[in-house]
Amino acid sequence: MRLKIPQFLVALIIVGALILGSCSTQQGVSNSSPTSAATEASNNSTAETTAKEATTEAISVSESTNESIPGMKDLPRLEGKATVVMTVKGSPITIEVDGTNAPITAGNFVDLVQRGVYDGLVFHRVVRQPQPFVVQGGDPQSKNPKVPASQLGTGSFTDPKTGKIRYIPLEIKPKGSDEPIYSKTLKTAGTDKPPVLQHKQGAVAMARSQMPDSASSQFYFALADLGFLDGDYAVFGYVTKGMDVVNKIQQGDRIDSAKITSGGENLKNAGQ
Repeated sequence: MRLKIPQFLVALIIVGALILGSCSTQQGVSNSSPTSAATEASNNSTAETTAKEATTEAISVSESTNESIPGMKDLPRLEGKATVVMTVKGSPITIEVDGTNAPITAGNFVDLVQRGVYDGLVFHRVVRQPQPFVVQGGDPQSKNPKVPASQLGTGSFTDPKTGKIRYIPLEIKPKGSDEPIYSKTLKTAGTDKPPVLQHKQGAVAMARSQMPDSASSQFYFALADLGFLDGDYAVFGYVTKGMDVVNKIQQGDRIDSAKITSGGENLKNAGQ
């Protein structure tokens, strides 16, 4: 007999898993090692609290101007679309990256691909129970096999030129809007419009802590339609080929390589 778990409880558990497995230590989160769904279920009250914080925490800034966030105008930006092929265990995953609707988030990802940051990194979090959720990776620490598994999920991209961590603002474009909303969830921004880029199966989005502007290099693949995450996390692209490869990824698998195969000319401020 299969145990039926209320959908609301499942949502709280897995959203908590995503938040606790995200990437920022500097911005007020101490992240632990990847935990099992069973462990997360036993701590669902903590996950519920964290999930509520994630949907209400915001920084008061203008919603659409680059100048409203210090340093934002200097961040990599994708003006249009690009294609990235990520190879895992010898098999390709094709990702269409959407800079039209998420220019900063997409630009950050493509810039990191161009730098080779993702080559050799580990998928440190894979959640398929009690239902398919996400495959998460992108912690630069994971390139070093000597880094303990308990530490993975806490790392961010450090710019070798400045020695500082690059954080990007939460960026979500509501349907019907000309510009994305920055540093706020859609709920906090007071809009009930759905985002243009939604958490459909195969969506690629940025992991973050409960602070909106704490995303850096960690990303995740959505293993199913995850509409309850819409408006809270920044989707920036979709898997167009190789979802079967994504579905086979196991915790500890490494990214062989990630390459831009088209649209690289749309990347601006590369290497900034």
